[in-house]
Amino acid sequence: MKQLTRILFVLLVALQPVLAGPPSKWKSIFNGKDLSGWKVYGTEKWYVEKGELICESGPDKEYGYLGTDEQYKDFEVEVSFKQEADGNSGVFFHSSIEGTKVSGWQVEVAPPGKSTGGIYESYGRGWLIKPEAEKDKALKMGEWNTMKIRVQGNTVTSWLNGQEMVTMTDDAFGSRAGSIALQIHSGGGIKVRWKNLKVRTL
Repeated sequence: MKQLTRILFVLLVALQPVLAGPPSKWKSIFNGKDLSGWKVYGTEKWYVEKGELICESGPDKEYGYLGTDEQYKDFEVEVSFKQEADGNSGVFFHSSIEGTKVSGWQVEVAPPGKSTGGIYESYGRGWLIKPEAEKDKALKMGEWNTMKIRVQGNTVTSWLNGQEMVTMTDDAFGSRAGSIALQIHSGGGIKVRWKNLKVRTL
């Protein structure tokens, strides 16, 4: 009887992904016209131009965020971005924002050599994981790039232009749901274009 119980347990674990069902279909989270479905945090500039979402430093040169109204727990998000000027930005997951103080985790978007695709915990532990240096070659500064992020349970994986950048497991990741948010870094002189923002739940 104990042997049968063990076998049934192993089968249940193996079948868990199947029982959970396939991922949902991809859903656009940017309509190409305005900021519907998003909220602006801070005084930096977020606007739509020719079907693209633009984030740009304002006169205050502070941190700024654009967060989804909807919250997500287990999901994949895919975005295309093109960095102009400095290009220091990022994609937050499981985030909550008050003013310009964010709680959550960021997958970095940054100039060459600055760990695009790595995971950073703002107002917490700082850098959790950075990609290996040679993977930075996947970044095309000043051109369109595609980033995909998978957040499932306690594990997060990021890809840049098809190159897996990092995979990390941390109990904190799976402890909560939250918004998806785009960041504009403080310091001024930053401009990043975004398009093809989409998400699917897992």
